[in-house]
Amino acid sequence: MKLAIQPRRPDNSTQPVKSQTSQTGLSPVLERLQQLHRTHAPIHDGKVATYIPELAKADPDTFGICLVTASGHIYEVGDSQTPFTIQSISKPFVYGLALEDNTRPDVLQKVGVEPSGDVFNAISLEPGTGRPRNPMINAGAIATTGLIAGKSLRTRQRRMLEMFSLHAGRELAIDDAVYRSESETGHRNRAIGHMLRNFDILTEDPTPVVELYFKQCAVSVTCRDLGIMAATLANGGKNPVTGKQAIRGEYVESVLSVMASSGMYDFAGEWIYRVGMPAKSGVSGGVIAVLPGQFGVGVFSPRLDEHGNSVRGIRVCNDLSRVFNLHLFNTAHLGQSPIRLKFNGAQVNSSRVRTPAEAALLHHHGHCIQTRQLQGNLVFSTAEAVVHDVMEILEATDFLVLDLKHVPAIDESACRLFAELLTRFDSLEKRIIFTHLAHLPRLARYLKTRFGANFEKHFRKFDDSHLALEWCENQLMHSLSPAWQTVRSATIENYELFAGLSQKELATVASVLQRKRYRQGETIVQAGDDATELFLLANGLVSVTVAMNNHTHRRIATFSAGMVFGEMALIDQAPRSAHVSADTDVACDLLSMADFNQLGETNPRIKIVMLQNLALGLCQKLRKTNREISVFDS
Repeated sequence: MKLAIQPRRPDNSTQPVKSQTSQTGLSPVLERLQQLHRTHAPIHDGKVATYIPELAKADPDTFGICLVTASGHIYEVGDSQTPFTIQSISKPFVYGLALEDNTRPDVLQKVGVEPSGDVFNAISLEPGTGRPRNPMINAGAIATTGLIAGKSLRTRQRRMLEMFSLHAGRELAIDDAVYRSESETGHRNRAIGHMLRNFDILTEDPTPVVELYFKQCAVSVTCRDLGIMAATLANGGKNPVTGKQAIRGEYVESVLSVMASSGMYDFAGEWIYRVGMPAKSGVSGGVIAVLPGQFGVGVFSPRLDEHGNSVRGIRVCNDLSRVFNLHLFNTAHLGQSPIRLKFNGAQVNSSRVRTPAEAALLHHHGHCIQTRQLQGNLVFSTAEAVVHDVMEILEATDFLVLDLKHVPAIDESACRLFAELLTRFDSLEKRIIFTHLAHLPRLARYLKTRFGANFEKHFRKFDDSHLALEWCENQLMHSLSPAWQTVRSATIENYELFAGLSQKELATVASVLQRKRYRQGETIVQAGDDATELFLLANGLVSVTVAMNNHTHRRIATFSAGMVFGEMALIDQAPRSAHVSADTDVACDLLSMADFNQLGETNPRIKIVMLQNLALGLCQKLRKTNREISVFDS
């Protein structure tokens, strides 16, 4: 029976999930795995298993690593797609199938869950009952295999292979050569089978059960398969690549529990103490480790230590856990998606009011400015999701704003990933901009330590997201037009309010304008004041702020030369609704309400043109607001 298993993304897209690489570079996660591979590849300690003749034929230098997240992102290095047989790594998965086919009480009557402290092939049975200590040693695994439901050996074998295939996300098969080799040399396991029959742990002829056990150990897999199988357990039993449920979620905790206590045999105690992840090894050289809710990892390297565990596999998992603080008992609460909001500079602009020419440039080129508003605690898995998202858009991104306002805490593994992302951006001459970095002093300290006193050569930081966006926009403007200036001057011909007036009409208006200057930081308009004039900005920058309920002020707009503010008074003549102050030294031309009304009587066309320009400006602001609402409320 063939399984129709088509890998897909967790978002139900039909596009396959691939290891993350791009023309612009590698993900920091993949780079870390490559570093681990380079570090441990020269290690030649240990020996290939020889008690099964076919295993002795393995290339001892084969070495692969595959990490798969609970969201389905795959990172693989080295010989990650070289086939080998699963061996004892099959045991937790078959144990899960036995739990589904029976019940926990029924299985516990046949197989215990206590660590034995013995090697994998120890004949370790409870005195009196004959029950194996746990399902990770051979005696327990053979008993577990005997609990697979099915009227015939063929049916049990088919169901077993279907289960493995669901976990791996592709159809798996038995390596007949390895199976025959195991069967021909498996006298000790046959003895265990007969002993289990003697205690009625097995209730039928043990020979077919032991042969099925040999076959389950001879299932051919790759390191990539192991990574996906481990990630399936990390994801509550649902394969994160295919979206198919491989084991009912209620039994995953039982499988992971026995892996944590007994998966590494007589090395299990030190493993859980040092590495802190449920794991299982196999004598072919495979190792899987699971960090629930976050990821699974598979390692393959045939050289074994005295415990029967892969030497390189042990060291890779140990280093991975140490570098990223992945110990099972060092966890933070994981909530919703770490990305609260995402948009680019063509969709949402800063509060800086732009000229029509500037707005057109941002509309066409603003996609290279990307913002990610983050939320929740940042740990390895949540930070990895952010990094993966960023790597997807890296080639088309020149500026990345990471808004940390809604992030309450960050751990060292997340700090490390962001630092490595910064290094990647640096190497490509791209910029990362943090906002609200003060909310996360741990990250700030880490980045300063990592990049030194001149850290702002590597990244920028702002306390306000709009300031960060404005800085990105200004950098983009300058790159597109080197002559572009942040602070400019304007003459009466450049004022947007007077667009369409003739030179004679401009002269008429100029005769009633009053020039007034303001020093940097000086208040120009105070909220609540009577509105008696509008302001035409001749040079400098001004910002408009409103009072918030928490007694702070929020900037809602910044105007530059050629623009008008205070114009709402021309329409509703209500008191001022906002505070306007000078960001730089400023010169304004003031048009009083009285002169505006007088122009309407003596030169009605001037007033009509000005009102039309005001209406056009308000329409542009409304369209900008509509675009932002469509992004923020999507």
